[in-house]
Amino acid sequence: MEGSGPASRPPLTIHQMFLGTLENYGDHPALVYKEEGQWVKLTYRQYYQQCRAAAKSFLKLGLERYHGVGILGFNAPEWFISDVGCILAGGLATGIYTTNSPEACQYVAANCEANVLVVENQAQLDKILKVKDQLPHLKAIVQYKGSLKQKLPFLYTWEEFMKLGEEVSEEQLNAVIDSLQANECCSLIYTSGTTGNPKGVMLSHDNLTWTASATQDKLKFKEAGEVLISYLPLSHMAAQMFELWISIWLASTVYFAEPDALKGSLGTTLKEVHPTCFLGVPRVWEKMQEKMKAVGAKASPMRKRVADWAKSVGLQYSYSAMNGHNVVPWGYTLANNLVLKKVHAALGLDRCRISATGAAPISKETLNYFMSLNIPIMEMYGMSESSGPHYVSCNEEYRITSCGKALPGCKIKLDNPDEDGNGEICLWGRNIFMGYLNMPDKTAEAVDQEGWLYSGDLGKHDQDGFLYITGRIKELIITAGGENIPPVPIEEALKAEVPIISNAMLLGDKLKFLSMLVTLKCVVNDNGEPTDKLSPEALDVCRQLGITATKVSEIIANMEPAVYNSIQEGMERVNARATSNAQKVQKFTILERDFSVGGGELGPTMKLRRPIVMKMYQEKINEMYAGAK
Repeated sequence: MEGSGPASRPPLTIHQMFLGTLENYGDHPALVYKEEGQWVKLTYRQYYQQCRAAAKSFLKLGLERYHGVGILGFNAPEWFISDVGCILAGGLATGIYTTNSPEACQYVAANCEANVLVVENQAQLDKILKVKDQLPHLKAIVQYKGSLKQKLPFLYTWEEFMKLGEEVSEEQLNAVIDSLQANECCSLIYTSGTTGNPKGVMLSHDNLTWTASATQDKLKFKEAGEVLISYLPLSHMAAQMFELWISIWLASTVYFAEPDALKGSLGTTLKEVHPTCFLGVPRVWEKMQEKMKAVGAKASPMRKRVADWAKSVGLQYSYSAMNGHNVVPWGYTLANNLVLKKVHAALGLDRCRISATGAAPISKETLNYFMSLNIPIMEMYGMSESSGPHYVSCNEEYRITSCGKALPGCKIKLDNPDEDGNGEICLWGRNIFMGYLNMPDKTAEAVDQEGWLYSGDLGKHDQDGFLYITGRIKELIITAGGENIPPVPIEEALKAEVPIISNAMLLGDKLKFLSMLVTLKCVVNDNGEPTDKLSPEALDVCRQLGITATKVSEIIANMEPAVYNSIQEGMERVNARATSNAQKVQKFTILERDFSVGGGELGPTMKLRRPIVMKMYQEKINEMYAGAK
């Protein structure tokens, strides 16, 4: 704690934070979910009572102090109630990614010595049953959706679970709650582990409650005035901070999306809910952009001209507002009424005051696209280890492609900067984690004696103090000639030049020259898996190039010259802007299928898992470098 300012705020436990909201907003809607097609609401008072009931049931099942409750499933009231209930009962709330394999689930559950696992459905239950013998601390499993296919002595439905603790007295639960301290661990976030096993990030009550309050200070959320949609993985810090903890701090109303949100139903939920703030990982914004472009492509020439004019005026207006000039360009009111407001309504973002992104890099092209619609997207930067946000952008203060400025009460420094001012981003504040569970050596690597967290990310500040992320130290490509090259700017530049490209990955570490693996935009099936069919946008490109291909495999089998040439030409345009010859890309290969979470190339938050992609496509990579050894 500091002597004054935001970092001097008295520490609170999760329970104390919840009580504060209860006193002021007990009857305000907290959680809203669909039951048989109808929205059902729980008030903050009902939510709190259910968290207490869950806490009693966890105690009844034998949850021991500082043991985990693993939660494995899509976002639902039961997820929130299990998480808060576990914390009230003195356990460690632990989200597990729904995309995890049985082995990965076992690793997390064993690592946090979980006494109870809360699973969504049969598919998630089956994973746990496969590895149950390797979980010596596990006492019970609770399934919160669907009926149980088998009766097992340690398996409970949600209804059975919530009744279990009825004979646990209020006094017994209150004694546990009163023993909780704000500086003790209450939550574990497992890093997605792009290399090696995931690490359990230990977060204290104060980490969560203080970060929630500091984020509100910066973003000026309205108490009991925000409405948001819960759909991003709650095992990820960004979603959990935004949807669970900040919501309790503010008394926001959280609507739960359908489990197939990211496969298409999110659009419908947005139009039903009209959120006041919306957090999307870059892929969510990119998909929205692709859909709108596909709709736009079918419009009549006249409509296209009007839309293009309105967007050019919208872009001028957004840039003027961003730079603080507030000059309203000629025709803006007409453009806004004729086109922009209608687009906001069609997206369900007509009430949305804060549109945000984080967790992975977003392209300038996507940011500009939404700026032209007068939907500036606020980029944030942080880590699980900083309880989520550390740098945030807000409507009053942002710059395109920047992650904004530090939260009030948080400090930052750039370690070992180069001549351009790029250094390793180091973070300090009450949001910095306690350490990695049972990994003191890893904790010592990440945090120094003075409490500075070394992020592994490279960044620089502009003259106004805005942060720009320039790369990851581990991702830097060091060519055979010894030149350090951050891959993301080159990958993003190629995707912006060549609209048929979906994903691009730069290669060249310890190699003679740079090359690129690229995938083409394709249709994604209901399971979120990429198919062989080209997406509407890719088909459009093919039509413009005068070719009739409808599948990725056809383009590769025929080495379709028009497509290969258009990628080559785009690459040459990117190379023309390169700062040195070493930064020019010499070759590329089109892969048969796009990257996906299920395929293993992307992590749960859509981050590119570079080492895994290298292994998967080693033969293709070797072919590009054959003879260049």
